[in-house]
Amino acid sequence: MSISDHETFWSARYRDAGDDYLFGTAPNKFLAGQAACFCEGARVLSVADGEGRNAVWLAEQGCVVTATEISPVALQKAANLARGRQVVVNFVQVDIFNWDWPQAEYDAVVGIFIQFAGPDERPRQLSGMKQAVKPGGLLLLQGYTPQQLAYRTGGPSAVENLYTEAMLRELFADWEIVLLREHEDTIAEGAAHAGRSALIDLVARKPTGK
Repeated sequence: MSISDHETFWSARYRDAGDDYLFGTAPNKFLAGQAACFCEGARVLSVADGEGRNAVWLAEQGCVVTATEISPVALQKAANLARGRQVVVNFVQVDIFNWDWPQAEYDAVVGIFIQFAGPDERPRQLSGMKQAVKPGGLLLLQGYTPQQLAYRTGGPSAVENLYTEAMLRELFADWEIVLLREHEDTIAEGAAHAGRSALIDLVARKPTGK
């Protein structure tokens, strides 16, 4: 899918939701469970943040948040959510596959269900995210495992876009893996993520020497 196709696809999905939020307005359950990772004043980057639910929650924790998103429709809804919750987030329209990623700028980088990247795009996506983390900082991911294809309760239909524990362990072999687990849970994140789901969580710390 080309850059313009990605933007068109996601803008249509967010627009079709009308005044509702496609993935809801509450933070992702895994992310909220990692609240101890986000201290007051921490600089955090939320990648492909959608309609703002996670970025707004991070700002409510006292973080200084930048959120990227390709869809202008989603960005407008995210700005409205932040305004309604009385927090400030730096929302920026970015195609993360053609972006000059920041260098060691953030205490934490967050990617929640960002599995639109296939095998050819994933290394560039994760390399940029890793580059943006300060030495000693954290990268947090949640995604779906291949078992999710049996549930059909959200996520991509292409198995090659899904994560396994072995894949993430290899991709983060040069980092300290703080948490890596595959599990199942029933989630309720708007209309798009609802029901029994096959999930994988990662928290990894960048070595201080990098």
